[in-house]
Amino acid sequence: MVPRFSRPLLYITRGGIFLVGGVKVNFQAANRIKKMPVNFFAELDQQIAAVNVKTRNVIDLSKGNPDIPTPNHIVESLKDAVSKKENQKYTPFKGKEGFRKAIQNFYQRQYNAQIDVNREIAIFHGAVVGINAVPQVLLDPGDYVITTDPCYPEYETTVSLAGGRIYKLPLLQTNGYLPDYAQIPNEILAKAKILLLNYPNNPTGAVASASFFASSLSFAREKNLLLVNDFAYASLGFDKAPVSLMSCPGAKENALEIYTLSKTYSMAGWRVGFAVGNASVIEALNKYLAHGHSTVFGAVQDAASTALNSSQESSVEIKEEYQKRRNLLVSGLRKLNWSVEMTAGTFFVWVKIPVEYTSVSFAKLLLEKAQVAVAPGSGFGKYGEGYIRISLVCELEKLEEVLQRLKILKLKEGF
Repeated sequence: MVPRFSRPLLYITRGGIFLVGGVKVNFQAANRIKKMPVNFFAELDQQIAAVNVKTRNVIDLSKGNPDIPTPNHIVESLKDAVSKKENQKYTPFKGKEGFRKAIQNFYQRQYNAQIDVNREIAIFHGAVVGINAVPQVLLDPGDYVITTDPCYPEYETTVSLAGGRIYKLPLLQTNGYLPDYAQIPNEILAKAKILLLNYPNNPTGAVASASFFASSLSFAREKNLLLVNDFAYASLGFDKAPVSLMSCPGAKENALEIYTLSKTYSMAGWRVGFAVGNASVIEALNKYLAHGHSTVFGAVQDAASTALNSSQESSVEIKEEYQKRRNLLVSGLRKLNWSVEMTAGTFFVWVKIPVEYTSVSFAKLLLEKAQVAVAPGSGFGKYGEGYIRISLVCELEKLEEVLQRLKILKLKEGF
């Protein structure tokens, strides 16, 4: 309730002059917030909504928001867990013991990785919280995080909020979308603390091999870096199963892996994820999370435990559905003479565009002329220019409609 005054009161602060008493009060955001860019996907949503309000016909393939329902046995587990008295209370800061044991057993079964249930697991509200937390617990002002270009847009923002700086290595088709560490200047390495990777990779769809991770671990160890793999698309490898960083010998000495249930089990809205790896980093993460994010709802942890402990048949079925979509879209685009590779992992297709367009102008063309929304590659970094990212988050019939709309555009062949 706004207090009533007989006359407006004038206040002078470092943030400016404002009135109280029926007059709107404007506060100045902190400089670190002012410097933050508009969320890339929020900005895309606004552009898509502006077109959709006119046509009501946009097929949105711009974001990685799974459309496949969460498997029923996980949903039923949540229903049962919600009614439990223990889940109406705060849960332990480090997460419920049952969930931590489920994570431990899952990594043992899936990746033959030994994880200490008490010292090497941190639980949080979705992977993005973990991605934000790692720079917060390791960086001092001016420290560097080395990552890739293109990359998930939020990496840069999370580093900035922690007072750090970011150095990006190009991911090119010619090197299989893998970074070349020899390109990192010595002056950057001297100030770097984290090497942040994301395989299977968003947006390129590339999948890393065990030998690449082994060489990355060796490099990070030599340079005293924490190696982090954002394993968001852990189950989405179409030709072969993606490699977990934790499956590599010695990984826990200097590495961390961030895992989310969002894609593996179509649980994006449930907001639950975890990190496994180096005990000293996990300890720092748990300390930070206890203050900054408190606890994850116990019923969600129980349902997540069900997902990890159960047969992985449902996650295989989800992967196979995305693979069907990938095959349809890639083969259809090739018939239109679009330049596109057969994506190895994730649920994205990374597509070259005609040279006369920028990625933004081409995405705008598809949105306005075909009512198909895609993500411009430049939103993922400088080396994303010349590409668009198409998500496989709609049914096969919708993808067939997308291909028909693109065919009608009659774009120049062979770009």
